[in-house]
Amino acid sequence: MRKTLAAATLGLAALSTSPALAEETPKLVTILTSPDAQTQLMGMVLTMQSMQQGAEAYVLLCGPAGDLALKEAPAAATAPQKPKGMSPQALMQNIMAGGATVEVCAIYLPNKGIEASALLEGVSAAKPPTVAARLLADKTRIMSF
Repeated sequence: MRKTLAAATLGLAALSTSPALAEETPKLVTILTSPDAQTQLMGMVLTMQSMQQGAEAYVLLCGPAGDLALKEAPAAATAPQKPKGMSPQALMQNIMAGGATVEVCAIYLPNKGIEASALLEGVSAAKPPTVAARLLADKTRIMSF
């Protein structure tokens, strides 16, 4: 009787901890630095696909890729590309609408000589300690373009 009770208790304990052991939401950090519009778009495509498969996405735009976040972005950022006629900036905005956080590198605005008001609504300057924590978080995937 005692062995049966102990086995039943262990079995119930294992069942009750199963939900706590459920997989965490996958986390994705996309770091985009390339000035190339096709590379920028592909980075956004893969980020969107990851979100559609359940990932929580964060996008960091540095250097020339930071221009995607500008209200007055260069033509390369806004020009439609084949095969779907989507631009890097438009897909980035779709990603943001889907819940992703998009930030420019902390040094982007001062080195560009512009204020945060030049950025699209919802985009802000990253804080290095916060970005570092994202990069070091358990079970985080990092894509860099």
